[in-house]
Amino acid sequence: MATVGQWIAGARLRTLTMAISPVIVGSAAAFDLGSFRWEYALIALGIALLLQIGVNYANDYSDGVRGTDDKRVGPLRLTASGAASPGAVKTAAFVCFGLAMLLGLLLVVLTQTWPLLLVGVACVVAAWGYTGGKNPYGYLGLGDVFVFIFFGLVATLGTTYTQAGRLGTVACIGAICCGLFAMALLMANNVRDIPTDRAVGKKTLAVRLGDSAARLAFVMMLGAAILLPLILVGTHPWVLLVLLLIPVCLIPAWVMLRASSPEALIPVLKQTGVASLLFAVLYSGGVVLTRVLS
Repeated sequence: MATVGQWIAGARLRTLTMAISPVIVGSAAAFDLGSFRWEYALIALGIALLLQIGVNYANDYSDGVRGTDDKRVGPLRLTASGAASPGAVKTAAFVCFGLAMLLGLLLVVLTQTWPLLLVGVACVVAAWGYTGGKNPYGYLGLGDVFVFIFFGLVATLGTTYTQAGRLGTVACIGAICCGLFAMALLMANNVRDIPTDRAVGKKTLAVRLGDSAARLAFVMMLGAAILLPLILVGTHPWVLLVLLLIPVCLIPAWVMLRASSPEALIPVLKQTGVASLLFAVLYSGGVVLTRVLS
């Protein structure tokens, strides 16, 4: 039986910034629209975290039973290591999905945003379909697209919409940037796993692009996420705070471009996660400061 520490490791805490950042940014966008609701933000955060942890357990289960994780570099995988049975890991994933759906239903009822029920169902289906089922899209190189959509656009815009009942440019730009950071985090993981993924036929976008192009794509994602908010400088001058991210992002970018072994890429995941969270804080801080000081 897996220990509590092993279950926590299996939840992949360093990836949770993909869930936290969009809620911060989406809430700041709602504040910019004059409609920030902290209680709705907390519920949205719970939904996002449960979906992310559920995705991680589902990925652990599916890759474990397929043998994808039998020979890999990186943190513990519950199924592949034998620390937990496949059934237990699968159950953990669906418990997370179920709790996320309950919180989602609560948020929809409170905010009367009934169309989001369909979005919630799509989120769970996409979460399982990443590596689960007969034709997982994560094995076809489409994982990055879905991560951009659900952990960028849907998570950010959904947070804003449930609080403000409408969207704006701040929300849309923030959503794209959160999606880019989420893609960068996934790319960092998949570049590290190119040799083992290729060997078992898992054709991630990193595998399809090849090692050199995938590393360059990672850097371009970070660069685009930092520069895109500059579009808002005319109306929200404090978003210039995001430029403070440049030295932070130079570290994972340099390691990604120069590292010669999969082991050397392991720190990049944590560094990218930290950069994602800092982006959310700086971008949101810039939006809020502009609103408060105007």
